[in-house]
Amino acid sequence: QVQLVESGGGSVQHGGSLTLSCATYGYSYYIHCMGWFRQAPGKEREGVATIDGDGTTKYAASVKGRSTISQDNAKTNLYLQMNVMKPEDTALYYCAAAFRGCAELGRDNRQWVVFVNIWGQGTQVTVSS
Repeated sequence: QVQLVESGGGSVQHGGSLTLSCATYGYSYYIHCMGWFRQAPGKEREGVATIDGDGTTKYAASVKGRSTISQDNAKTNLYLQMNVMKPEDTALYYCAAAFRGCAELGRDNRQWVVFVNIWGQGTQVTVSS
């Protein structure tokens, strides 16, 4: 069974940057899509960004243009770099993996959660104003 372990969360000021990391442990050949999700207090979990096996990326409108999702060549580490961060980015961020390709995800990032098969434990990100 694959395990996902996030790191890199913390506190950052409005306008600052942060990079989250996710290490993958276990045999992951059946994973075809990986991504980052977040859940703010009192809100539902939503998709932030995904990356397919061929490197194709997809972003939620709220972070597009100021975030970059990437993987290392071995596809054992997933990253999310976020720039120009805002207080509304404050949330618990989760690394996630799916057995289907990211191309099956629709435009509504709130629906991406149904495709996820494996979740990490989450890492807290707090953006102060």
